[in-house]
Amino acid sequence: MKNLYERVVRALLFSLDPETAHRVTIELLRGASHFDLALRVLRFFQPPSKTKTLFGLTFPNPIGLAAGLDKNGVALPAWAALGFGFIEIGTVTAKPQPGNPEPRIFRLPQQQALINRLGFNNDGADAIAERLRALRRTKRWPGVPIGINIGKSRATPLEHATEDYLYSFRLLRDFADYIALNVSSPNTPGLRELQEPRKLSELLNAIGNEPGTATKPVLIKISPDLLPIELESILNVCAEHGVAGIIATNTTLDHSSVPPELDEEGGLSGAPLREKATALMRDIVAKSAIPVIASGGICDAGSAREKLQAGAELVQLYTGFVYCGPRLLREIMESVLQDRNETFP
Repeated sequence: MKNLYERVVRALLFSLDPETAHRVTIELLRGASHFDLALRVLRFFQPPSKTKTLFGLTFPNPIGLAAGLDKNGVALPAWAALGFGFIEIGTVTAKPQPGNPEPRIFRLPQQQALINRLGFNNDGADAIAERLRALRRTKRWPGVPIGINIGKSRATPLEHATEDYLYSFRLLRDFADYIALNVSSPNTPGLRELQEPRKLSELLNAIGNEPGTATKPVLIKISPDLLPIELESILNVCAEHGVAGIIATNTTLDHSSVPPELDEEGGLSGAPLREKATALMRDIVAKSAIPVIASGGICDAGSAREKLQAGAELVQLYTGFVYCGPRLLREIMESVLQDRNETFP
């Protein structure tokens, strides 16, 4: 399985520029999502099951698809067939937007990393809600929890960000098992300012006052670049507003591990983010009872176990999946199941 992906599939995809390879992958999985035979083939890669209950939801395993890989929610049945225990689509914005100019994804194979400055390119909340509505009418709606990650439209001034999030929340909440509020992408100007306590409290208060929110888990996705005092303020606001969970973390603006000749503007993900994301996650676990979903630097079984042993309830893959393919899910689960000291119940 390792040789098949790395020698054939990855070699072909890596012969293309990163964004073209991404589009090809999504289109192939989108096509597979419409055919039972294709979905049966993808199920060959499924890892062993180990269920987990969190937020009142049942996860068949602790490995999720991170937001960013399937921004528009076009391949949900295929991701579930591959064996992801949950799927997070987005980031979705209230208004459709093309994102930043290309090129905007860059590979760093020696570092097992990516730099992206995509800028929330997506079809917009209206189109994605209609797509999910159509999928739900079929028999192919996934049997795993679906998260929807929402963010601010680039054209929306920061002072109107709350209304922007509310628009997407109202359209998409009925299709989501949980909603993740992205306030930490480095690629939308000013977005990280929403992590400031007053602005975050305003956003969470507005979301919390929406009808039906009490039964819908709301999560916050935070930056790995927070100072300890900033993290503590965020945790206090999240506790005050009953946030169900924290996704730690988004991509980083710390490029100190990137050779200068390879550096590009944007958020860095992959192996170089591992230590920073884990340290911040440990800080959250030490200071708060809010459950943590670990995202950032999970590129092998060891890095996934590290996150789980440090207190993460679930983990999410993005860059590691790009480099390792579907085998990574099985390797993580086999490692978790074999580790007698694993605290994942």
